[in-house]
Amino acid sequence: MARVRIALPDRFPFSTTIPLLISHINYGHHLDNAQLLGLVSEARVRFLQSMGYTELDVDGLGIIVADAALQYRSEAFHGETMQVEMAADDFHDFGCDLVWRMSDEASGREVARGKTGVVFFNYVERRKAAVPEGFRRRFPAA
Repeated sequence: MARVRIALPDRFPFSTTIPLLISHINYGHHLDNAQLLGLVSEARVRFLQSMGYTELDVDGLGIIVADAALQYRSEAFHGETMQVEMAADDFHDFGCDLVWRMSDEASGREVARGKTGVVFFNYVERRKAAVPEGFRRRFPAA
């Protein structure tokens, strides 16, 4: 299998911090891979909230996670605070990628990077929907 490579944007319009709890740590005494995705999900919710949205209401549409890819760059440990940066990129008719980078807030050490593909979804009609124009306009460089 080819190695996953994630290109990051030059700039991230959103950043949040999340402390690592003991429940995020595995038997190897570092951040658990399943917990990493949970932390990124929390950052995604905060990213949407920063624009006045929820996962069920982005200009009247919900979002569904279609795929995810990530690269580990270093270990992370209990008690560290992660800075998670996020941007929307690679728009298509029905969605986009939410690209992210996670780093240790104190040292700046990159822990992981990745992207989550999201598709906009009309829950009333139970089908995918076009990216809301108001959301797309927030990311002119994308």
